[in-house]
Amino acid sequence: MRTVRTGPLAFTVEFDSEEELAAEARTNLSAGGLRLPTAEKLGIFSRLSLVLRLAGGGEAAASATVVAPLPDGFALAVDGDTAVLVEALRAHPQAPGDAGLEEAVEEEDEGQGAPRGNVWDRLRSISRMEKLLLAPKADRVERAILAQDSDPQVLYALLKNPRLTADEVIRIAKSPFLTFQTAEAIMKSTQWLSNLEVRVALVHNAKTPPAFAMRLLHTLPESEVRTISHGAATSMALKVAALKKLQGYT
Repeated sequence: MRTVRTGPLAFTVEFDSEEELAAEARTNLSAGGLRLPTAEKLGIFSRLSLVLRLAGGGEAAASATVVAPLPDGFALAVDGDTAVLVEALRAHPQAPGDAGLEEAVEEEDEGQGAPRGNVWDRLRSISRMEKLLLAPKADRVERAILAQDSDPQVLYALLKNPRLTADEVIRIAKSPFLTFQTAEAIMKSTQWLSNLEVRVALVHNAKTPPAFAMRLLHTLPESEVRTISHGAATSMALKVAALKKLQGYT
C-alpha cells in the first residue's frame, strides 16, 4: 500500500494488488476503518479527504477521520459504506478475481432480465445520453460507478434516483465535478440537508458556490467551524466567517 499526501488534509492511497485490497478489506474496511501508512503528522480527529486506488483497477473518493496513531501511521474511520468503496475499486475491466462485484451485478441483472456481464464494461461502452437516462433508475453498483463520472449532468441525474442513499449523496457532494445546479438540488432537499455529513461535504468542496457554503456554515457544530477556521476553508471569506462565528461561542 502506497500513500501520497496531496494536500494539507488530503491523501491518495494506492493498493498495489487485489490481494492487498482484499486483506485491508477483511482487516479494516469491513469494519469501517482504514490503515493510513504515513510519516506525516496528523492531529487526532482531523478530517481527511482520500482518493483510494487499485493499481490497474478503479478509483474512489472518500472522507475519513483520524481516530488513533499507529506505529507506521494512523487509524482512520471512513465515512459511508466502505463496501461500496471496495466495489468501486474492483469495478474495472482489469481488476482480477472480482467475484463479489460480479455476484452483485448478476443478481441485479437476473432480476431485471438484462444480459450478464461486467458492469464497468457496460457503463463504459454506453453513450452520455444513455448514462443520463440510466442514472435515475440505476442500481447500487451502477450508482457507485456513475457517482465518479466526470460529467456533471450525470451527477445531477443521479439525484433523481429514488433509491439514492445518504452516503451516495455525500459522495456526490464531495465530487470535484459538482456544479451550481447539483449543489442547488441538494440544498433544496430537506431530507438530504438534514444530514450533517452532507452539509459538511458541501462546505468543504471548493466547487460549492460560496453563497451556499456561507449559508451552511451557520448550521455546523462548533468543532467543524473550528476546523474550518484553522485552515480547512475553501476560501478566505469562509475562514473569516468561521472565525467570526467562533467569537459568538465565547
